[in-house]
Amino acid sequence: MKRSLTLLVLGLVVGTAAHLGYYRLQAPEGGTLDGRLAWMKTELQLSDAQYARIKALHEASGPQLLALSAQVSQLRTEFLAFESARRDRGQVDFIEFARYVDTRRQVNRACLDSTRQLVLAAAEVMTPAQRTRYLDLVGHASPAARDLLN
Repeated sequence: MKRSLTLLVLGLVVGTAAHLGYYRLQAPEGGTLDGRLAWMKTELQLSDAQYARIKALHEASGPQLLALSAQVSQLRTEFLAFESARRDRGQVDFIEFARYVDTRRQVNRACLDSTRQLVLAAAEVMTPAQRTRYLDLVGHASPAARDLLN
């Protein structure tokens, strides 16, 4: 009985360790900028100088993108408040909602412009073959990405 219990516990420990080890090795790096940009270096076969320049571009645009992300999050919260008021009271403050729509358009335009600038700046660092592959990959990742470049 002791031997069976020991084998069972040992099997669980080894299985758990193997499971965690496998998924730790297979998990993509996502926590750091290097981890998020690693696919570019591999997929596009960027030189170290190209990678360093693209990383610098991303680092420089980071604060602006974070500020825009915060604005988008705030706008989502505002929209939920409008929707809640509409459902609860059956009323909408159309003037306030018009202001919200205008702000949303401005933020969406700023997001589009900042993304366009970053994609184009990164593409400028690449060779023509790399640029074509990059724009193709970006286009498949987001159907609206082609609109960014036109």
